[in-house]
Amino acid sequence: MALKRGSKIFPHFWYAKEAEEAARFYTSIFPDSQVDRVTTLLSDTPSGPAGSVKVVDFTLFGQRFQAISAGPLDPFNHAISMVVSCDDQAELDRYWSSLLEGGTAEACGWLRDKYGLSWQIVPAVMDEMMSDRDEKRSKRVTDAMLNMVKLDIAQLKAAYDGKAP
Repeated sequence: MALKRGSKIFPHFWYAKEAEEAARFYTSIFPDSQVDRVTTLLSDTPSGPAGSVKVVDFTLFGQRFQAISAGPLDPFNHAISMVVSCDDQAELDRYWSSLLEGGTAEACGWLRDKYGLSWQIVPAVMDEMMSDRDEKRSKRVTDAMLNMVKLDIAQLKAAYDGKAP
């Protein structure tokens, strides 16, 4: 079922029935994204009769993904999440709002979308700030992040610089 696009490794998501809908939702949010192919399995499978299972190949930000609608199996959980690295607050706000539509906001920049998939919407500078060799700076930004739901880049930078209230 794999497309021959040079991707040796790529994420695959199992949905009860909404793989195509989810792929179209995600591709509507991110640039350089599209649904590449929807394949309906024409054979009976353990997940259902012929025609009931679909494999969806799609691209997000130029990265290959695949999803399947094959009936309920295991729900998504926090063990796997998608991280979106954002250059500025406007980009962070846009992705947060779009992915949160019908979903649930969680702590520390995490949200669960309407399909149950977990996302982390984070500033691109977050890794650098949290891994700073100056443990006081790193702790301040980590403490600030732990008190947020949607991340605020200005507040994180202020904490990092020791200027937070």
